[in-house]
Amino acid sequence: MRLFAAVLPPEAAVDELDARVRRLRALPGADRLRWTGRAGWHFTLAFYGEVPDTTLPGLHERLARAARRHEPFPLRLKGGGRFADRVVWAGAEGGLPAMRKLADSAAAAARRAGVEVSGHRQYTPHLTVARNRAAALDTGPFVDGLAGFEGGAWTVRELALVRSRLPDSGVAGEQPRYETVAAWPLGR
Repeated sequence: MRLFAAVLPPEAAVDELDARVRRLRALPGADRLRWTGRAGWHFTLAFYGEVPDTTLPGLHERLARAARRHEPFPLRLKGGGRFADRVVWAGAEGGLPAMRKLADSAAAAARRAGVEVSGHRQYTPHLTVARNRAAALDTGPFVDGLAGFEGGAWTVRELALVRSRLPDSGVAGEQPRYETVAAWPLGR
């Protein structure tokens, strides 16, 4: 299974972001971006890639242990940014140090379970809203459109293990499908 650890925003936060993203999709050039759907909005903490079924029990055990070691923390969607004009993302504020520590723990849990975690670097909390298909398109106006965005606060209460099913139909623009495989409460 292709897996990653994540924080999943509640529906109210998704609704708020969706209202802002609808405005972004009306901007000139928006049709040249590949927009992620609401169902795909999450904060990836650690990407695991293909994980053999035999590794899952150990991964579950270690992620459960990691979740118990972290207390719930406040978060809200706020502002946005971009990665080299290739990805437009919504940002976050609130318990970012706690979220970074949870990301580090999710990566460490996987390594202890025998899962290779590639390219783990300084964690930047972000929720991808669009990917740039045309390198010549300046994503600045879309980032500017997120600049004043501030969603309502919520409390992150769990660590989720999510399966990513890549599209296999060959249909252009088809999105990956995500399903929560397991989730563990923080601090318990």
